[in-house]
Amino acid sequence: MSEMLIFWLVLLIVAIVVEVLTMGLTTIWFAGGALVAILAAMLHLPIWLQIILFAGVSLTLLFFTRPVAVKYFNRDRIKTNVESMVGRQAVVTGEIDNIQGIGQVTLSGQEWSARSTDEKVRIPVGSVVNIVSVSGVKLIVRPDEQMQKLNLQGEKEQIPEPVSVLQMEEMESRDQEQ
Repeated sequence: MSEMLIFWLVLLIVAIVVEVLTMGLTTIWFAGGALVAILAAMLHLPIWLQIILFAGVSLTLLFFTRPVAVKYFNRDRIKTNVESMVGRQAVVTGEIDNIQGIGQVTLSGQEWSARSTDEKVRIPVGSVVNIVSVSGVKLIVRPDEQMQKLNLQGEKEQIPEPVSVLQMEEMESRDQEQ
């Protein structure tokens, strides 16, 4: 077996192993180029031609088939972490005022700093907001239109005041006495 054939085989194996480990759709195209170079080496073509075939096939596969493959493979991709917050709703727990640089929301039991998409709009505590994007560690939000309509019609949802554990125990003991 020629030295170049061994070189192309090793390159093919390395490219496949890296692709399997990373799933980044990058090195698989070079594996295709290495496969063509292996065939060229088996036909005893000159080394310069093997290299040109490797580079040409690899780059052709990379530029013409990668965009299609990425689109196909990312179609069913599940958004995780911060990406999954966009489009969800949160409740304002601290008034949002971009001018003062304040605001907090609760989302899935977690507190987040928040800012409004509109610099002029102040969003009061208890409002329901839609998360539009994430900027650093701040959620960028806008008031939920449906909830605003309900609030304007006087059907505002009552949000209970926070109660400590001690207050809850006192209330329970009062209820038991009655």
